[in-house]
Amino acid sequence: MSGNRITRSLSSEWRKVLSTKLWWILAIVIAAYSAMIASMFGFMFSAMGEALAGAGEGAPALPAQSAADMVYSSVSGFGYVVPLLLGALTATGELRHRTLGLTFTLEPRRGLVLLSKTVVLLGFGIALGAAGLIGAVGAGASVLAATGADPMLGTGETWAVIGRVLAVLGIWAVIGFGIGVLVRNQAVAIVIALVFTQFVEPLLRTGAQFWEWSAQVAKFLPGAATDAFVGASLMNNLSALDPSAPQGSGALGIWAGFAVIVAYAAVALAAGWLLRWRRDVV
Repeated sequence: MSGNRITRSLSSEWRKVLSTKLWWILAIVIAAYSAMIASMFGFMFSAMGEALAGAGEGAPALPAQSAADMVYSSVSGFGYVVPLLLGALTATGELRHRTLGLTFTLEPRRGLVLLSKTVVLLGFGIALGAAGLIGAVGAGASVLAATGADPMLGTGETWAVIGRVLAVLGIWAVIGFGIGVLVRNQAVAIVIALVFTQFVEPLLRTGAQFWEWSAQVAKFLPGAATDAFVGASLMNNLSALDPSAPQGSGALGIWAGFAVIVAYAAVALAAGWLLRWRRDVV
């Protein structure tokens, strides 16, 4: 497989995504949504930190670093549905408008096309993460500073969290692409993405905290693995402050979370390849 062929395929897929309005509309959405959530968290955690500090000895503490990490990681904790939609709509859009058949005519190596789309969507997922972080860090740090809290922008831990947010949102775009290839129908893909990320998984993760065995299983849900890899999330950090939480409710480690979320992406792509991608395009 020549380097020129790979370059041409990557360039073609990059231009396809750029030629649509979808990517920049979603960038505006995730930036505005992240700014709103981060501002709310900034106010909430500043007030919570003051309340815990005034509760006397023996009360749990909310360190400034943990508060800042939860504010900035809200991009991945609540906004991962945006790159998921980008990936799903990119796949279903090609099937809906029958442009995939032309792509296979120009580049018959379907594995190369799949690889190129995966790499390009990984890049656009990271770009959406950057847009979300601009909103979250800009608004969240401003609120933390205005309320007397430390935004913690000078620490390495903060920037490590930011880097992992970018990486995981890129992976979510790839997961979305695999789901879109499998589902094929644009409306169904949107419904699945929204219902699962906004309702089903949050309910499962919340309900699982009542028993140790279910808390152990819930660690491997995709959103939980995302939070574990990023290293900060509202649910995980506040659970750590709750003495009544089950012993097994703690999150996976950073690299275990990374392995789980990458596995979800690999399974979605492999299923799409085996069940849909190799079929004739109609």
